Amino acid sequence: IVLGLATGSTPLGMYAELAELHRREGLDFSGVTTFNLDEYCGLDDDDPRSYQRFMWEHLFAHVNLDRAQTHVPRGATRDPEAECIRYEEMIRAAGGIDLQVLGIGMNGHIGFNEPGSAPNSRTRVVRLADQTVQVNRAKTAAEELPAFALSMGIGTIMDAREIILLANGDAKAGIIRQAVQGPVTCDIPASLLQRHPDVTVFLDRPAARLLELS
Repeated sequence: IVLGLATGSTPLGMYAELAELHRREGLDFSGVTTFNLDEYCGLDDDDPRSYQRFMWEHLFAHVNLDRAQTHVPRGATRDPEAECIRYEEMIRAAGGIDLQVLGIGMNGHIGFNEPGSAPNSRTRVVRLADQTVQVNRAKTAAEELPAFALSMGIGTIMDAREIILLANGDAKAGIIRQAVQGPVTCDIPASLLQRHPDVTVFLDRPAARLLELS
C-alpha cells in the first residue's frame, strides 16, 4: 500500500495510535511505502523544524517501515525544480497513492497549496502565506521558518485513490464549513476535494459545529 502522509498537530493522535497498534498487536508496515506532502526549502533532514525529522520522531521510528520506502521532498536540495520532478516520478513509479491523509490550514490550504493554487498543480516550489508561517511558527516554537516549501500540488493530491481529511478544534470550524459545504473555489483549496470521488472527513465536535447535518 502507498500512503500519502501529512504533518502538523492534527495527525499526531493518528500516528501515536498506529505506533501503539504496531507495538501491541504487531500491525505490519513492512509492505508500506510513504510519500509526505511537503517540506520546507533549505532545511536539512535532521533540522528540528524539518518534516523529515517530524515523521521520524512521531511515526517512522516507532514502526517497521523500511527507511528506503519513506519519502519526503528533499528540502535542502540545490535544485528544487528537479527535486519536484523527481518526486512526481517516484509517486508514479510506486503506482500512485492509495490513501492520502490531509489536514487543513486556517485559510483552507491542503499540503502547502495556498489559496489561488491551480486545481491541476503538481509538486512544485510554493511561497507560503504569512498566516501559514506565523501559525506554524507558533505551533513549533521556532523563531524562524522558511517562507518557501516543496509541496505536492492539488492535482497530485487529487490523483490519490482515497483521501481522508482530518481536523479538530473550534478554530477549524469556519474553514471546515467552507471547505465541505461551501462553493468549490481555488480561494479555499480544500473545497476542491468536493470533486474527488472518495473523500472521508474526520472531525471532532468543535470542528464540526458549523456544519449543517441532516
